[in-house]
Amino acid sequence: MKRAALTLLCLAAASAQVPYERIVNAAREPQNWLTYWGDYSAIRHRTLDQINTSNIRDMRLEWVFQTGQTGAFETVPLVVDGVMYLTAPEGYAFAVDARGGRQLWSYKYPIPAGEKLCCGTINRGLAILGDRLYQVTPNAHLIALDSRTGALIWDSEIAPSSQYYGGTLAPLAVKDKIVVGVAGGEWGIRGLIDAFDAATGKRAWRFWAIPGPGEPGHETWSGDSWKNGGAPTWMTGTYDPDLNLIYWGVGNPGPDLSGDVRKGDNLYSCSLVALDADTGKLKWHFQFTPHDTHDWDANETPMLLNLKWKGRDRKVVAQANRNGFFYLLDRTNGEFLMAKAFARQSWAAGFDEKGRPKPLPNIEPTEQGVRLCPGVAGAANWMAPSYNPATGWFYFPVREQCDVYYAEPPVFVLGKPYWGSTGRAVSDEKEWGLLKALDPVTGETKWDFRYFRAPWGGTMSTSGGLIFSGDEDGYFMAFDARTGKNLWKMSTGMAIKTAPITYMVAGRQYVTMPSGGVLLTFALPERTEPEAKKPAKLADQAPPRKPSSRRIE
Repeated sequence: MKRAALTLLCLAAASAQVPYERIVNAAREPQNWLTYWGDYSAIRHRTLDQINTSNIRDMRLEWVFQTGQTGAFETVPLVVDGVMYLTAPEGYAFAVDARGGRQLWSYKYPIPAGEKLCCGTINRGLAILGDRLYQVTPNAHLIALDSRTGALIWDSEIAPSSQYYGGTLAPLAVKDKIVVGVAGGEWGIRGLIDAFDAATGKRAWRFWAIPGPGEPGHETWSGDSWKNGGAPTWMTGTYDPDLNLIYWGVGNPGPDLSGDVRKGDNLYSCSLVALDADTGKLKWHFQFTPHDTHDWDANETPMLLNLKWKGRDRKVVAQANRNGFFYLLDRTNGEFLMAKAFARQSWAAGFDEKGRPKPLPNIEPTEQGVRLCPGVAGAANWMAPSYNPATGWFYFPVREQCDVYYAEPPVFVLGKPYWGSTGRAVSDEKEWGLLKALDPVTGETKWDFRYFRAPWGGTMSTSGGLIFSGDEDGYFMAFDARTGKNLWKMSTGMAIKTAPITYMVAGRQYVTMPSGGVLLTFALPERTEPEAKKPAKLADQAPPRKPSSRRIE
């Protein structure tokens, strides 16, 4: 075996041990990226500052990894001790050398021919625990791979794809379990959250996002509407090890734009649920948009912060919701603390003391159409926010678009979209967007950077005073965290649909941004050795000269 190949295999084997304790303390390993969010809290901040506001102008492309896939590339890679793990559409997973981008192994999940896929084949990433990687497949299976070789260890069905369940999210590893959710909310599924034994692939517990007969909350669904009520769970949750609670966002009810067949609040759609990590039992819930008829799900990031709130230290969960409001909740019990609009909204007059919205009149979709803000894609969506402890601000992408919402009587037919509409909402204006810095304690905007188009790219914060993000025009950018000044940008050639990460290998900081079907990794130029220390050739000995600190350009 060639020395280079042997070195790479040894690198993969050495990096393949990530016990639960390492994940709990992931923030203490800024050189790695151990979970989809970076750590359990989802603040997406790293205490790396080699790349900072004073030298970001020198950052340049270091290496490129081609996945060979096309379409939306929404993965967020993991980095463990110099090895990067990522997914791509069509069931692919890869391990590459995080220093140079050389492939170590690849795996492709064999999607059965003729399989009914509700939601395409995109995938947002992996979880790692011990020496195994965990991946959700497009047909709603959870698989375990050997992180050293990519070999399949086990394959467990989450829910039947024949009923149009799908899977797009990165799993969450908690203790000895792997926690997952499902996609397919527009196809009449009944949402759920599952936990599987990490060693065997056996299901450990299930939480139904729509309560069945006899369960609390079932009365919020009229008739049999609960059976096909949607409430998908298609984005990764967060976890508080001290409280042993998992926080998971639940999607919109179905049919999306017509509520007549499902009268009631429709729990736990458009809610944040807090579950006991050992049993899956519901500890509390908060519903952002009761009886939603505008597709404003709550699958956005439930970020965990410890803040001073009205003179008291509070454990909070923060979410920029799709309905246009930024929320703070007490994460120990779900108590409503604050909601403040961060984008245009024309549907709510305010909130009661429990956080229930006070809807304005005439906001329900009709056959003639009703114009409303935000639009069907929401003022926020699944794009990752971040938090910088130095500024104390919350950074996130904002979508600005108002839509005309139409509705018609829905009919559920297995295999057909269950929208309850003549079509999706129709925009009557050109959408646009922002990168926003917001004080999470007050909801006050600190700065905005305007995008030409509404973004789908997430953010990342570093101790170098930088916020990284990308836009729909394909620009990868770095901003001053305090002022919002755009300090650096590069065109990637494809719209950015996910969030960047940063890590360090051999004392050098890297920043990675997926775009198109390509993984782009950046770094500062390596410094040259002083000329006086370089051995001179015998044929052209020259008088000694002063050492140079010039960087390679």
